[in-house]
Amino acid sequence: MTETAAFLARINPPQTPVLVVRRSALLHNLATMQAACDAAGVRLRAHGKMHKCTALAELQVAGGAVGLCCQTVGEAETYARAGIADVMVTAPVPPWGWARLAAIAGARVSAVVDSAAQVALAAGSGLTLFVDVDPGTHRAGVAPDAALALARVIDATDGVSFGGIQAYAGHVQHMQPAARIAANATLATSLAALVAEFTLAGLPPPQVTGGGTGTHALDLAAGVFTEIQAGSYALMDVDYDEAGATGGDWPFRPALYLAATVVSARHKALVTCDAGLKALYTDGPPPRVIAGAAPGSRWRSLGDEHGAIMHPASLEALRTGSGDVVAAIDASGGWHADAPAEGAFVWLHPGHVDPTIALHDALFVADEDGTFERWTIDARRAS
Repeated sequence: MTETAAFLARINPPQTPVLVVRRSALLHNLATMQAACDAAGVRLRAHGKMHKCTALAELQVAGGAVGLCCQTVGEAETYARAGIADVMVTAPVPPWGWARLAAIAGARVSAVVDSAAQVALAAGSGLTLFVDVDPGTHRAGVAPDAALALARVIDATDGVSFGGIQAYAGHVQHMQPAARIAANATLATSLAALVAEFTLAGLPPPQVTGGGTGTHALDLAAGVFTEIQAGSYALMDVDYDEAGATGGDWPFRPALYLAATVVSARHKALVTCDAGLKALYTDGPPPRVIAGAAPGSRWRSLGDEHGAIMHPASLEALRTGSGDVVAAIDASGGWHADAPAEGAFVWLHPGHVDPTIALHDALFVADEDGTFERWTIDARRAS
């Protein structure tokens, strides 16, 4: 039994499917990223969209993060109500959102813009505005050659202040290491030139914010960003594991697991668990079976509420066979002694952490002795 499997065997979740966080791994990850940022003299602005949990956000800020990134107005409101003193909305704000951001009390609130119309909507709000620069994602942001003109609009608008530049290259974070290094170097060169252009024009950006978990080491070494918007580092997922670090191994440990219960064990090729598409988001690699099943077992969706835990001895037949392969395997006799029994827990490592967490109401944060506490995912559906 692996060390992780031994830890998970000590956990008895009250229900399934449920997300369980290994507290020791979480704390290691928070401290590791904060130490790296501190050593580089760069601020850490942890991305709250990843976990949507104020209890975790409070840990990040207590550990040294300057504040939280948010993707939605509701997230910003939730984190501010919880006492997070610095929140930044890093995605485009819809027209109805500006008044609500202006109404947030007790926190420094900033947001990104990529049009003069958005600046006009924010006028008089007291908000700090960042020019959102498109680094090639093409989701939002102005082209680099249009960034200075928009910064001048912010600077000339009453009731807002110019906060700097955001350049978040989300499309780079999960590239394979060699491609990631090359793409990040191109971005860093372009961003350094943009900072120099702003400075020469008399609008030096107070902050240059962006980066992420996948490029954090490169971003810190490049010396262009003044703050890093990392999120997944706190919990990690299969997607980042498969992408790999840009030098050596990841300094971060897997900290998030999903517990599922075997609800049917009628077949030799697979058992059915209660974790389907409503418990696990599958836009990236599938979740990885970590414990509770034969080594090499795989998860496959069986619909909204159910998943198959496929036995490794049957994987090739399931992949290449035709007709009713499951029935044919059942008829072959000799059921597997290492298959999970009905009622047993099976533990999965989510493929993509952010949208998987958004499917759940709470995180169960577990200590090494198997005790745990419940943290509400309270910014999940804030509106």
